[in-house]
Amino acid sequence: MRRLFLIAALALAAAAVTAPIALAGSPHFVSNTLSAVVSGTNGDTLTVSGKEAGLGDEDQIHIVVTATASCINPGGKHPKAENKQSVSGEGDFPVQNGKAEFEITVTADLQPNCSPPMTIQWSDITVTDTTNGISKTF
Repeated sequence: MRRLFLIAALALAAAAVTAPIALAGSPHFVSNTLSAVVSGTNGDTLTVSGKEAGLGDEDQIHIVVTATASCINPGGKHPKAENKQSVSGEGDFPVQNGKAEFEITVTADLQPNCSPPMTIQWSDITVTDTTNGISKTF
């Protein structure tokens, strides 16, 4: 009986110690903080920023931004098939109190150039936290 009590007490203690660790993190992007701002000549620069929460006791996160830049004429058409480019940027951002804020800027360098009156249109913008394996596409 004493041995059974000891085994039960050890199992209960192990569960009490491991439960807080398992529940410590629930990484997610804070939806209302994610933004993508276009700037630069003909809209060739894209800045993506936001906040991630539920990170537990991690030191930092690694964020990757990918997007597609296309040159669009005033009629809304792609003038040349090659005037399209995939771009990406990445960085490490510190975690404080289970949260991290990030900002990554990417620039499209289309060849041939996308000169006025044509503009660059951004699509398939994706933010990925490779540390926690979560993504958000806008």
